[in-house]
Amino acid sequence: MASINIPNALTYLRIALIPLIVVVFYLPWTWAGPVAALIFALGGVTDWLDGYLARRLGQESHFGAFLDPVADKLTVAAVLVMVAQQSDSVWLAVAAIIIIGREIAISALREWMAEIGQRSKVAVSYIGKVKTTAQMIALTMLLFEKPLWVIPIYEIGLIGLYIAAALTLWSMMNYLRAAIRTFDSK
Repeated sequence: MASINIPNALTYLRIALIPLIVVVFYLPWTWAGPVAALIFALGGVTDWLDGYLARRLGQESHFGAFLDPVADKLTVAAVLVMVAQQSDSVWLAVAAIIIIGREIAISALREWMAEIGQRSKVAVSYIGKVKTTAQMIALTMLLFEKPLWVIPIYEIGLIGLYIAAALTLWSMMNYLRAAIRTFDSK
């Protein structure tokens, strides 16, 4: 079994928060959405913190490098399914499908590129990090649901999710172009 260090423990915590987010989100209380959003945001902070601590404490590991993106994808997919299920917007469902589909496709591409020794060609890019940030903020707002004073949080979250979906397609095209160049050079 992989050793437990602080960064990996934070990643395990992020995975453990998924069922808590789901249960809280579906509670029939007015505060359920905001509390689910708070838990999700806490998970986002642990995502940043585990990477920072791994580098800072010299606790980077192959297992952590594997587990961190898995935790991210599980969390995002769960929340996307929940908010799409609660909405009657076809566009939110399309955005969710784009984001989840891209994650599956790029994960498969990265695995295949690793098999042929070209994993570095599809490493995480800057646009991928921007996409992830936009996605996390948008999903937090969609979970929150309620207006904050006069600020239409849910509507801003929808716009943010559409932007994240566009960034998702853009980053996917960049990864596919890099992979195709690898194929063309052989």
